[in-house]
Amino acid sequence: MLPDRIKPPARQPNHILIAAGLTVFAALCFAGLSAQVKFLSGDLHGFVITFWRNFWGLFFMLPWLLKQGLGELSWPRIRMFTLRSGLSLASMLCGFTSLSYLTLANATALSFTAPLFATILAALVLGETVRRRRWSATIVGFIGVLIVLRPNVSGISFGELLALSGAFLTATVIIVVKQMSKTEPSNAIVAYMVLLLTPMSLATALPFWSWPAPGDWPFVIGMGLAGTIGHVCWTRAISMADASVVVPFDYVRLIFTMVIGIFAFAEHPDAFTLLGSAIIVLAGIYIARREAMMNQRAAREAVAAAGDPARQVEPVKPGQDRG
Repeated sequence: MLPDRIKPPARQPNHILIAAGLTVFAALCFAGLSAQVKFLSGDLHGFVITFWRNFWGLFFMLPWLLKQGLGELSWPRIRMFTLRSGLSLASMLCGFTSLSYLTLANATALSFTAPLFATILAALVLGETVRRRRWSATIVGFIGVLIVLRPNVSGISFGELLALSGAFLTATVIIVVKQMSKTEPSNAIVAYMVLLLTPMSLATALPFWSWPAPGDWPFVIGMGLAGTIGHVCWTRAISMADASVVVPFDYVRLIFTMVIGIFAFAEHPDAFTLLGSAIIVLAGIYIARREAMMNQRAAREAVAAAGDPARQVEPVKPGQDRG
């Protein structure tokens, strides 16, 4: 039996319920953010919308930034933080602009391909071992993408290409953050992203600049508020429960966007969108659970090795699926 001092703390059941509730509320906030972006896309360019989302996001995050502080910076750290923010900005520019071409449901469904791309990048860039179960789930997920896209002889549309590009860039951000989290505190990663995104997005918005109409300002400010509240709730949920528990609840965002799309924009998803979205969601949930199982197994082996240095970790048998 392992000593108590090295046992991982057990999460309380009520914490899991609270985490699930926070995740659902975050999903509602992010769905509201997407809806406001789509509404504003009729009057403003997507790059201008991205700036205002970041500007007001920074405004609402200021109390947190003042409390957390920024710490010391060195040139290598500045480069990494800038790279992370640049990739996040590119992802937002693609995702926000795609909403002016696609329905809320289609854009959201395609954004959920990020975990599929992240699985591929983890294997190619980080050298992580991805075995047949996760590869199979990834392939199934992309089959769902094809069902949503229904590509014809003319290929996929510009909006769909933007949405998929945004998801791929989000996956790249996930890989970069994984690497940064080995040496950088999570608070610093978030703080510098928020600070850098506003001036960077202003630079991309200026060539397309126009001021919001008076009636647009509640939605312009609402983007920053919804995004900030959603981010805070999501971060808190992840700290209270395992990702494998939290991630499935995030997919209710697709339901929220479908409902908003029906009532606010008269968008009615067809059977192909519903079927393809369901396949993408199930594949994403499976990948999240497999990754969580692998992380838990690695943690148990590390704890066991710490408790008994003479203990040897059992090698993976040929053909044994551990991913």
